Amino acid sequence: MSLKKHRMTEQRRMILEEIGRTRGHPSASDVYEKVRRRLPHISLGTVYRNLEVLSSQGLISRLDMGSGQRRFDAVTDDHHHIRCLVCNRVDDIRLSANAGIDSIKRDAEKTAGYEVKGFSVDLYGICPRCRSGNTEKVIRDDSRKNNILRK
Repeated sequence: MSLKKHRMTEQRRMILEEIGRTRGHPSASDVYEKVRRRLPHISLGTVYRNLEVLSSQGLISRLDMGSGQRRFDAVTDDHHHIRCLVCNRVDDIRLSANAGIDSIKRDAEKTAGYEVKGFSVDLYGICPRCRSGNTEKVIRDDSRKNNILRK
């Protein structure tokens, strides 16, 4: 996306408001459903395009958590995320300064020769709600093999 300025249209403002009201990390479809209640004639494509514009301007964060569905976050400060492998719920996490991240950064700079300007830590697991369930759940791990978890 280009770095050109985009004006704050009514559609963009409502999309930004809905993301800000949401506790969590909505998908474009989630945002579309909420905004459509206020703007019945808005299209899903318009929501997608405006989410990209808002993201490129730094007004929201775009998350690619490996679930195949892009999510959006109204919180743009330095934090990380954890995704449930069963229900795809995404939560914010904060890592303490002594979590070893500086060591990883230094190792990456030394090994790859890059000057690291930032990093992202995405964790995956089973959320409390899914862990407390007593039904079999099929999840997909990073190797794309199906695993069955029994609780």
